[in-house]
Amino acid sequence: MKICKRGGRNIANYSKFLSRPYRATSNEIEMLKQIAEYQFGYDIAEQLFPNNLNFLIQRSLNTRKIRNILTEKNEIYLVLRARDMLFSITPISAKVIKDNTKSPRYRVIIPSTIEKFIREGRNVFAKHVIAVDSSIRSGDEVIIVNENDKLIALGKAKLSGEEMLEYKKGVAVYVKRGVNDE
Repeated sequence: MKICKRGGRNIANYSKFLSRPYRATSNEIEMLKQIAEYQFGYDIAEQLFPNNLNFLIQRSLNTRKIRNILTEKNEIYLVLRARDMLFSITPISAKVIKDNTKSPRYRVIIPSTIEKFIREGRNVFAKHVIAVDSSIRSGDEVIIVNENDKLIALGKAKLSGEEMLEYKKGVAVYVKRGVNDE
């Protein structure tokens, strides 16, 4: 999976502010699972943090708080945001959520005709939203997919799910990064 980025920000630039990855303890995993339960619900939290997988953690060197959750292959799985202590999803965690939920849960569905632009990091406008999870709130992390439920991008909802379908103008989702399957 190749990650498209816009804006020049790269997580590697922040490595000097983070600790070396270390294996997460069971207490840390339990705390992370509770945050995921709050943000995504119990069923998704169980899928994001299954008992049979080990995770690595990076902490902030300044505050000692958890910032990144990594896979055993040292790939960023989830990012714990400092401002609200909720997760930002990555292509790996988005795939887990998508594969373990039925459409349109956590999804914003767009037409294939604009897929290319969204993969490049362009925002999703309300007029392009075909279907959406009605429980999405403004500010939620969302997965952007096409009509065939193929992962296109990751973003942050600007509007609620109901507003995305009702409005005909304006930005519905701020796209954080496009995802190219390879």
